[in-house]
Amino acid sequence: MIRLLPALALLLAGCAGEEPVRETSAGRPTIVSLNPCTDAILAEVTAPGQLLAISHYSKDPRATSMEAEVAARYRATGGTVEEVLALAPDVVVASSFIAPATRAALEDLGLEVVTFGAASTVGESEAQVRELAALAGDPDPGEALVARIDRSLAAARAEGSAVEAALWQPGGIVPGEQSLVGDLLSRTGFASYSAVRGMAQADYLSLEQVVADPPEVLLVAGSETGQAHPVLGTLPQMRRESFDTRLLYCGGPTIIRAAQRLAEIRRSAS
Repeated sequence: MIRLLPALALLLAGCAGEEPVRETSAGRPTIVSLNPCTDAILAEVTAPGQLLAISHYSKDPRATSMEAEVAARYRATGGTVEEVLALAPDVVVASSFIAPATRAALEDLGLEVVTFGAASTVGESEAQVRELAALAGDPDPGEALVARIDRSLAAARAEGSAVEAALWQPGGIVPGEQSLVGDLLSRTGFASYSAVRGMAQADYLSLEQVVADPPEVLLVAGSETGQAHPVLGTLPQMRRESFDTRLLYCGGPTIIRAAQRLAEIRRSAS
């Protein structure tokens, strides 16, 4: 069976209708990413031709953390074993939630699988950037991205007292304190409305609570009926701002755009 694997890989590559791009510099490993958060980082730290494919989520304008023009440079997979094997990568980068059967199948076929969880702080995200750059064979692009993140956070740092903000996510829930977006809110001059009220990760924030006890700033990052209710426009002590859902979950270069947006809102609130 082991001797048949190279032939199987070649057969699947032919069925894909397109030869995988294999030309990379200095013998760096070729990579397929199945994780939308690592997609965006790998696009910044890999050499041309090294990132063979990204996840299909990064092609979806409603879900991607990548700029559309960047995602358009890469093919995408649905994450099936057959699609990945057809590209014959050296390394598969996946979420820590990858199905055990999929991981086992990829590893049984001789592919290295490296998984990454969701970063819950800026520091964790920067560590992931460095780890992915090292995996790609060149730490310098990773250090350059980390430096850009640090500069964006320095530029977004606010003076004066923190402004109380509630982040209303899809499904009407709030983030916890141990979340990346929670860390970004703190770094850009906001105090957590939900934490002060004893709310934890994914607790539900009702429209009635917002009306009865409004925050100084309400960041609406969902599209539930209550999150667009006209009554929200009648609360003079509360400023309401939209916050793109694509900025909520991923680190890496997404931190830069999220910090810029939060700084803009913070300046308006002041």
